[in-house]
Amino acid sequence: RRELRPDVIVTQDLCRVCAVSSDEVCDVGAQVISLDPHTISEVADSVRHLANMLNVGSQGNAVADRMLDRIEAVRNRVSTKHRPRVFFAEWLSPPFASGHWIPEMVTAAGGIEVLGTPGIASRTTSWEEVRAAKPELVILGPCGFDEMRALSEAEAVRHEFDPAWKTAAVNADRYFARPAPSIADGVEQLAEIFHGAL
Repeated sequence: RRELRPDVIVTQDLCRVCAVSSDEVCDVGAQVISLDPHTISEVADSVRHLANMLNVGSQGNAVADRMLDRIEAVRNRVSTKHRPRVFFAEWLSPPFASGHWIPEMVTAAGGIEVLGTPGIASRTTSWEEVRAAKPELVILGPCGFDEMRALSEAEAVRHEFDPAWKTAAVNADRYFARPAPSIADGVEQLAEIFHGAL
């Protein structure tokens, strides 16, 4: 909004559903910074880039390094544990296989993402394809929803689920879908779901 007189507007071009894209931002005389990471390392780079643009580069480096250190600590703690087959559902009807950094999060937490592909956008799939991939665990993480909304939405498609699947709902909006340092919390949560107390 023009009356706020911002100096900087931070946006993204990864998903036109999630936020205003850079080409849709109204010209209010502010510098527009679009952050478009696709991987965990690019999330860290985007934190550093934004911090540099805001003249707080050392703080940004510290935040990015801490995020990566926490993720690596989880990776090390689960390295010898059984790796469950996981389908992370970024949407439920239709189901979306995870993309961008989320498959990397599953791997870092000690799981095997059966349909998601790191570094590229999530994609539409079907519950038939999910069943054919034989996951042991389905993570309910619809983009933009917290865990309670994810559980509520899952009820409408519960008849599609294989009785052998374990399911867990997560706050995708806070810990998974946003390219932010909080993805380290998401990795820790997944490790807890996959392996119990660490």
